[in-house]
Amino acid sequence: MSDQYTFQTNLLHNKYKLDPATGAVSVPIQHASTFHQADIDTFGKYDYARSGNPTREALEEVIAELEEGCRGFAFSSGMAAISTAFLLLSKDDHVVISEDVYGGTFRMVSQVLTRFGISHTFVDMTDIEAIKQAIQPNTKLFYVETPSNPLLKVTDIKAVSDLAKEHGALTFVDNTFLTPAIQKPLTLGADIVLHSATKFLSGHSDVVAGLAVVKDPALAERLYFLQNSFGAVLGVQDAWLVLRGLKTLHVRLEHSVKAAEKLANFFKEHPLVNKVYYPGLTDHPQYDIQFSQASSAGAVLSFDLKNEAVFRTFVENVKIPVFAVSLGAVESILSYPAKMSHAAMPEEERAQRGITNSLLRLSVGLENPDDLIKDFSNALDKVKQINLNFDRG
Repeated sequence: MSDQYTFQTNLLHNKYKLDPATGAVSVPIQHASTFHQADIDTFGKYDYARSGNPTREALEEVIAELEEGCRGFAFSSGMAAISTAFLLLSKDDHVVISEDVYGGTFRMVSQVLTRFGISHTFVDMTDIEAIKQAIQPNTKLFYVETPSNPLLKVTDIKAVSDLAKEHGALTFVDNTFLTPAIQKPLTLGADIVLHSATKFLSGHSDVVAGLAVVKDPALAERLYFLQNSFGAVLGVQDAWLVLRGLKTLHVRLEHSVKAAEKLANFFKEHPLVNKVYYPGLTDHPQYDIQFSQASSAGAVLSFDLKNEAVFRTFVENVKIPVFAVSLGAVESILSYPAKMSHAAMPEEERAQRGITNSLLRLSVGLENPDDLIKDFSNALDKVKQINLNFDRG
């Protein structure tokens, strides 16, 4: 990336702006699974596509530069990236992790890593004292999701990273919700930043991908060894789709963030909404931390409706958003964490974290926010009409 350009321009004008061989303004898709070696004693840069592929390498280099890390890695899914990074741990290690972490990460930590002797403690990462109390002599990793999914809690990345360094531990940060367009955890002290590139980075609901970026070259070599050994690498067609999506990342987020702010304020004022979770609201408990480490609050918010009956009527009557798993797309996506993103989390665990059966998460897309507000207003009015008819019974 060029230091003379802004992030917005660097998304387009980077090392892979042009194909040096042909002048093409699109990265070539190299489908080869194996590569001819001209010399018996000296192999070329590529030998087998699991170990390295030019198209995947282009994405890995671009995301590394965008996150200001030394090396990037592309995986077959966000969970493949997270799981491979977890393989840096060993038996008897301990993890301190955000309590309302993504359900897939919760499942990996609580049901898979435990089988290999890796223990964990879920903690409210907004509370530094609680984090300190969770530290054990064998704590080797602090795993942070900020803003968290789905309650949008904000963790002070620098404070946690400093604490990790004091104890000789690593810090991983899931940056899926904000992307390097808004937040750069490696510049705040994190060791590895992780992404579900399925979401905002690709942005079009047409690819499943994961990315990791490492700050330190020695740690990067260790992660490369695991990527090559475990083999959950991203296919070249999907790598190309993520590269294409990255070109519009800035403009997509710019619109979606403004729309999310407007929608958060709409829900905040509505009488059928108990609570809105969005770090862009001035009454969010970590509002100041959010804007000290990120340029905006992102395009995802959650809101808790009055009760499950209101929730069901509302979902049945909204027209514009896709009601689906995932987030970060051009279309707005309305999700139900209890049965979608956090279905892997037992109900009692969800309840302890405040993930109720009437909580909805909204990823704001590229629609006109006024159209979305009109749609949501109509759906909530339908709730009022049903209640009124019931009262008249």
